[in-house]
Amino acid sequence: MPAWHNESARGQRCPGMIHETPEAFAAALAPARGIAGLDLGEKTIGVAVSDPLLSVATPLRTLRRAKFSDAADALLALAQERALCGFVLGLPRNMDGSEGPRCQSTRAFARNLAARTPLPIGFWDERLSTVAAERALLEADTSRARRAEVIDHVAAGYILQGLLDRMNHMRRA
Repeated sequence: MPAWHNESARGQRCPGMIHETPEAFAAALAPARGIAGLDLGEKTIGVAVSDPLLSVATPLRTLRRAKFSDAADALLALAQERALCGFVLGLPRNMDGSEGPRCQSTRAFARNLAARTPLPIGFWDERLSTVAAERALLEADTSRARRAEVIDHVAAGYILQGLLDRMNHMRRA
């Protein structure tokens, strides 16, 4: 059975745990396995993955977001294919740190995903991640059409790298 299979030996569903802090999320991760970073948009989901040492985030792809079940199936297939041990979702807080409707939508996505996998799910403040991704793509002289194609998974890479850097800092402290 795959490592991410979400049923116990008794056939009961084993929901994943949602962790509010980077410390709790890091403590729940299996060793020597990568994680996925997600940038949830209204129509797309940007996906980035880390290396097994949890040091480098790599933008991977952008998924179309039509039905939750299709997106969840694609994410869980990716987790199995790459032997990932968790998901981190960008939490789109307002600039004052408060949570608005987009945060509520992200938290609902996390709850729904957690019901389908035992993999830990965490959040990372994604304020300005898309701005940083757009700036990096502009500095790389990326065409407008190409930027539109890759912006979501590049932003997911920024989200994931932020968490990885924090986790590396926690390990050194």
